[in-house]
Amino acid sequence: MCVTFLSLFSFKEVSTEGLDIPHLDKLVHFTFYFVFTIFGSLSYLEYKDVKIDFKKVALRFCFLAIGYGMIIEILQYVVTTTRNADFLDFLANSFGAICGFIAVKTYYSKRVAQK
Repeated sequence: MCVTFLSLFSFKEVSTEGLDIPHLDKLVHFTFYFVFTIFGSLSYLEYKDVKIDFKKVALRFCFLAIGYGMIIEILQYVVTTTRNADFLDFLANSFGAICGFIAVKTYYSKRVAQK
């Protein structure tokens, strides 16, 4: 919900004076989808009674995040007048989701190996 709001809301009135970091918006996109994939995947670890293949769950969350990022970019193009769809934003979203998948898969593999 928060990502949807932040992706579709206009921030033109918000002053960013003195904040001149090149491609900061791409870093923000990457971070949103990185965290989305990690938190979504790790939420399944709380269900101890359910037999699941964690790697498949993490991969599903990765694809869910990529699909969600695509839908948000389409909505920015179709629904809003103050935001623009950007293919590079979609790539940053996807790269964040993929890196989140790799991070959570690595964490889970190490956790299982310790048991």
